[in-house]
Amino acid sequence: MGFGSKWVGWMWSCLSSAKFSVLVNGVHAGFFPSTKGLRQGDPLSPYLFVMGMEVLDVLIRRAVEGGFLSGCNIRGGSEPPLNISHLFFADDTIIFCETRKDHLTHLSWIVFWFEAASGLRINLAKSEIIPIGEVVEMEELAVELGCRVGSLPSQYLGLPLGVPIERLICGMGWKRESGGD
Repeated sequence: MGFGSKWVGWMWSCLSSAKFSVLVNGVHAGFFPSTKGLRQGDPLSPYLFVMGMEVLDVLIRRAVEGGFLSGCNIRGGSEPPLNISHLFFADDTIIFCETRKDHLTHLSWIVFWFEAASGLRINLAKSEIIPIGEVVEMEELAVELGCRVGSLPSQYLGLPLGVPIERLICGMGWKRESGGD
């Protein structure tokens, strides 16, 4: 990612200098160094994760630019369409692409390259492919990617996906007030 050796050295010092201690019957049992990764709640965690996700962002954007993934075109008013290929939020990712075998093959290669470059692992067993409309050979496509098949309506980050807007509006409890027009 182009970080200088001095900066990398600073980060390594922050990560490798942490020491821990435990209490045994109320007595400190001495200090020991961290042997793997960051401790839970480490203030560096979000920043290092964002840097790792930058790798995935670049891989997906290049695949879209090269025509290997398509994304989803959003049209609104007189504005030109906006192509959305992926969204990141915290440790969650949603990727939009056509349900074609070649696109999902490219997506599986992107996952492979991301894992090799970042050292992070994507848990495909917890991932879903959600088709929109009628898709032939859906199970075969899910096997290609290594995940399960989901369906709409669903939820993403606690928000409804594929729910008709009328149901959302009714659920909000809008009411019209009569006034002295």
